[in-house]
Amino acid sequence: MIKKHLFTCSVILVSVVILKLFVCSTTESKNVKTNARFAGYLAVRPEVNEGYNFAHEAIPVTNKKVGKKFKVSLWRHSYNTVGSIVLHKKASKLFPIIEPILLAYGIPEDFKYIPLVESGLKSGTSPKGAAGLWQFMPQTARDYGLKVGKGVDERLNVRKSTIAACKYLRELYGEFNSWTLTAAAYNGGSPRVARAINKHNQGNYYLMALNPETASYVYKLIAMKAVIQKPKDYGYHNVYASYLQPAELLAVN
Repeated sequence: MIKKHLFTCSVILVSVVILKLFVCSTTESKNVKTNARFAGYLAVRPEVNEGYNFAHEAIPVTNKKVGKKFKVSLWRHSYNTVGSIVLHKKASKLFPIIEPILLAYGIPEDFKYIPLVESGLKSGTSPKGAAGLWQFMPQTARDYGLKVGKGVDERLNVRKSTIAACKYLRELYGEFNSWTLTAAAYNGGSPRVARAINKHNQGNYYLMALNPETASYVYKLIAMKAVIQKPKDYGYHNVYASYLQPAELLAVN
């Protein structure tokens, strides 16, 4: 009788576990539809390096070529090169607005560094027509729900443009199943990144042949993350004194 009872309990327990696994996998698949074309390549992930990574996808700094490029990117973002704490001031103003929106859309927090890389040291409209923190082109902005034209440009609205960026990023992740490649595609365009994936690089961004700007883009994001998180390590001092206080943040649009 006891054996029968134990067997029944075991069956129930196994059934519950299977049901939970099924629900979780179903929920995840509803959130993001992954392009099967890249699934075989992008299932492989480098080991997470908590020292230097983007969205918990590691940068293989032990690779000599990769390590050298990353060191150069860190140098270019150091205080000796930038000579200003404008990036840290901008981060203190924008991050409290951007972070909750990224979280709501399921976008890794590391994507908050995109506005600092895209428009951190400049303002206005680029020669190509991109504008705002997320540097949207007019038609791309309209595609993701922003009003552009007739005296209105919502690309300049922090909250609305961030929501539009999140929608775009979710779509890119659904195609590439990699946050690193999502960031690269945000910069270089989905078709260009897709064409660069082959059996040799296995969808590893750091091994792919891309145009110079896109090939350095993720390095810039990780370097930006490093100098914002640990400013003193890269020559920035007393930056926190310039950060906005909670009362000041309420006045930010």
